[in-house]
Amino acid sequence: MKKQIILFVTCLSFVLTTSAQQIFLDKVSIEYVKTVAVWPLIKEIEPEWFERGKDYMPKQTVSYFNFTSDGSKSLYKRTKEAEIPRNMWFQPFADNNLVYNDYTAGTTISQKPIYEDTYLVQDSLLNIKWKITADTRNIAGFDCRKAIGILFDTVTVFAFYTDEIMISGGPEGINGLPGMILGIGIPRLHTTWFATKVQTTDINSKSIVPATKGKKGNREYMRLSLTKDMERWEQYGKKMLIAFVI
Repeated sequence: MKKQIILFVTCLSFVLTTSAQQIFLDKVSIEYVKTVAVWPLIKEIEPEWFERGKDYMPKQTVSYFNFTSDGSKSLYKRTKEAEIPRNMWFQPFADNNLVYNDYTAGTTISQKPIYEDTYLVQDSLLNIKWKITADTRNIAGFDCRKAIGILFDTVTVFAFYTDEIMISGGPEGINGLPGMILGIGIPRLHTTWFATKVQTTDINSKSIVPATKGKKGNREYMRLSLTKDMERWEQYGKKMLIAFVI
């Protein structure tokens, strides 16, 4: 009987210690780096034009974003735009979105500047079909599990999420996993987003408010409004449209 009591106490101590080490967070501020591989992107769209003009294009662009959440809602915004050398040509697209998500209500309000216009998109959260895999990766100090998602029936999204942060969100409008997404890759756009720093203190919840200015409508309204303009750009336009809608 004494041995059984000792064994029980030992097991209980182990469980409590393990639980204490597992910290679940819901209030965070996360810094992301967005990288666009410009050369592969342009080469895929217009191979001949790429060969003629590649020396005047940056190989990649890098911009910086912040995601702040109080657990029930979040705000994602750019903190530093991509720097393009003066002798280079490339116009980053969908690089200044302001995305407000309400995870309790399942809604989003996104301000999207697109050339001369600014759209204020009010809709439900993106519906992404996810398949969780066994692959793992450490990002910004957090162990993450890999998931593969399908967006708009044809666009593949690779994501890494951690269940240590109890927010079903991520960069832009990407969401729907059982934890915070710290890394994303969208091959169709030759673009990745990866967290570089996660802050869990001094979270300013008052700053998590949606934008209010822009042409109001849902995702479909914006897509239809842009389709005619994007058709003139053919394959490049199709890729831009995907980037704008997410």
